[in-house]
Amino acid sequence: MTKMTVPAWKIGLCGIVALLLGGDLARLTAGPLGEAFAESSPGTSEIAESLRQAGRHLAAISAKTMPSVVNIESTRDSRTGEVQETGSGVIMRSPRTKGVFVITNRHVVADSRLNQIEVHLADGRVLTPTEKLEDADSDLAVLRVPEAGVEAAQFGDSDNLDIGHFVLAMGSPFGLSESVTLGIISAKGRRSLELPGRKVINQDFLQTDAAINPGNSGGPLIDLDGRVVGINTAIASQGGGNEGIGFSIPSNLVQFIVGQLLDYGRVRRGYLGVQLDEHFDFEVARKYALDRKQGARVTKVIDKTPAAIAGIRPDDIILNFDGFDVADETDLINKVNVTPVNKRVRVIVLRTGQRMTLQVVLSEKPEGERSEAPALPVELKAPYRNTSLAVMRLSPTLAVQCGYGKEQSGLLVKQAAAEAGADELQLYDVIEEVARQPVTTLEELDTALATLPDQSPVLLKVRRVVDGTVQTLLIEWNRE
Repeated sequence: MTKMTVPAWKIGLCGIVALLLGGDLARLTAGPLGEAFAESSPGTSEIAESLRQAGRHLAAISAKTMPSVVNIESTRDSRTGEVQETGSGVIMRSPRTKGVFVITNRHVVADSRLNQIEVHLADGRVLTPTEKLEDADSDLAVLRVPEAGVEAAQFGDSDNLDIGHFVLAMGSPFGLSESVTLGIISAKGRRSLELPGRKVINQDFLQTDAAINPGNSGGPLIDLDGRVVGINTAIASQGGGNEGIGFSIPSNLVQFIVGQLLDYGRVRRGYLGVQLDEHFDFEVARKYALDRKQGARVTKVIDKTPAAIAGIRPDDIILNFDGFDVADETDLINKVNVTPVNKRVRVIVLRTGQRMTLQVVLSEKPEGERSEAPALPVELKAPYRNTSLAVMRLSPTLAVQCGYGKEQSGLLVKQAAAEAGADELQLYDVIEEVARQPVTTLEELDTALATLPDQSPVLLKVRRVVDGTVQTLLIEWNRE
């Protein structure tokens, strides 16, 4: 029987899986298959040595990459000087631009001035960035930092990742710097996620079960060669902590966004000029003689845009873009956005039951159509209940984005208990009055609270959007 040579450390990782499976593995390896497995498997002592080698390999990866992983602390109100956001980042060098840069999530540093951002290196030094570039549609930011003695990470090709590949998540969960967790790629191409406080348009997330917690945002996801294959950005959690479902921005998308920011100071996204059906599902697809939900259905073509010039029509279903199948509307948006401006691409559409091939020359997405998310300093983290008010001043733009009229004033609640009831403060509530005193700034809030006994309940007049309707509520807030 021909035997395949496998590196010992990889056998060690397989051994970890074997130990976790326990009795199930014994049942799986019974019979002829089990005999073949036994013939090619090392003995117990060899497995132990392989596990030690695997451990040494993981330790070597961590030691190699950790100097390029940073902890980031930012404030948004210099009056208090309190740290309001903590996150992680990874150091990189660009082949096209001189200098050293830190990549992180935009929500970690949004609305912070340069002197309100601290980049903590693994060797204990603290750097202040000299430049900040950010992109709301991808939730990515780039910080330029001084070069002296700074180590940069290597980036890998996220397209080469497969489900089941081992990865390491690095960062500063809960402010605990130099933390490393091990997991696998659980899924690829996760889209249409709702991220609190962020309207992220370019979604193509890697899903991993490597433990990601509050504070990991902006930190790297590393493959077994020590290369960055993702930037950790969010978790799906009932309680705010790790439950084995974390999301990372693929490194290829990261490198595209970062390259655009460094070259142009903004992201030049490709533009097609169509509106898409967000409710295109299997039932609708069947009406178009499709045997599955695939593609993106066009509901409107904007005049004088690349789509209009190419002959794309309403009710066309775009099945393929530039040689790649289109899964859904979000997938098409991603593909268009990362395609170079002025590139000619082939588009396959389904029209009245017939497939047609069209040629489209993309333009740049118009400034007026950029989807700028509200810069709410909210991370997916375990919320607290009634310990303090986490609020920010409400701007007209933010008011509209949160469902209020542009004339709405007050303080926007940026963090609240996940299980808050109707008679408690909820995320994105607007506080208009505190103890019957109008409040529109943090100073007015402090003044109103200063006149009240420390432990007494506080009557709040609150505005809240419920099913598209703005309601007015009176809530008793209990300070603890």
